[in-house]
Amino acid sequence: MTLEEIAKKMCAKGKGILAADESTGTIAKRFKSINVENTEKNRLIFRQTLFSSEAMKNYIGGVILFDETIKQKTTFGPSVPELISKNDAIPGIKVDKGAKPLAGSSDETVTEGLDGLRERLKEYYELGARFTKWRAVYKIGNKFPSSQSIRSNAHALARYAALVQEAEMVPIVEPEVLMDGSHDINKCYQVTTDVLNECYNELAIHKVNLKGTVLKPNMIIPGSDSTTRSSAEEIAKKTLDCLKKNVPSEVTGIAFLSGGQSEIEASKNLNAINKINDTNFLITFSYGRGLQASALKAFGEDQSNQNNIQKAFDHRAKMNGLSSKGEWSENLEKEVAA
Repeated sequence: MTLEEIAKKMCAKGKGILAADESTGTIAKRFKSINVENTEKNRLIFRQTLFSSEAMKNYIGGVILFDETIKQKTTFGPSVPELISKNDAIPGIKVDKGAKPLAGSSDETVTEGLDGLRERLKEYYELGARFTKWRAVYKIGNKFPSSQSIRSNAHALARYAALVQEAEMVPIVEPEVLMDGSHDINKCYQVTTDVLNECYNELAIHKVNLKGTVLKPNMIIPGSDSTTRSSAEEIAKKTLDCLKKNVPSEVTGIAFLSGGQSEIEASKNLNAINKINDTNFLITFSYGRGLQASALKAFGEDQSNQNNIQKAFDHRAKMNGLSSKGEWSENLEKEVAA
């Protein structure tokens, strides 16, 4: 498959991307909240339960893995990437080494991981990965994000994307403007505009083929501590407007992160965006918590009840699949709950 074909398959209508790339530290927090011991075996069991569910074939186009997971064998035979491929989804891998303090700026970060990346990509390709992910993080505050933070992260994202395409894989470019803060929706719009502009300037300089990329942005929403709330319709209108003005039309797919939204909010807002989507972009989801929160709860209740865990995951995947076509409704949520 060409890079463009891979990107299209990852974001195909009705399908999206499962972000199962939590680092060992992050999944430790998730497991702690459900009183499950954070062992390699438990991490594998939870993930392979999701990867072998019915929803994989119908609603998941790609799965982002963590370094540990892509090298694991399932307890019933195939390797994790083989299991994902067997269910007609594309295995992918998170390749950044995390956000580290940005020198010269208090309280901001730059994502690291370019050292040795070319060699790591070769290994991941051989393990079955056909796409990758790199996340840059931007804070909104009185003085943030600084132009230094916007530039440094855009430069790293572009260098990463160029190396990934050289390795014949699709880069997911994830510039995440965090929800944390008391800013309103207009501030989020303005900062996201600045961030996206700089990212696409750098991607052009690094000769990245945009047709072979997927953008993983934040939605345009008010800060989590904001005194003003916005309706799904307002979020959709502002988000789509921001994408149209700042994302080149050659970009194949846009897969939103859930970024601290609840499962229902993430589905509702994505649905509202697709209802008014008049672009050529394939607009879908790349959710971690937005797909896994209910399944994780079921895993905490009874780790051996595969049926319940998969039922919870299948439901969320189906709801988000519908949202990616603008066909979700609160009634459908209630019907299944009943």
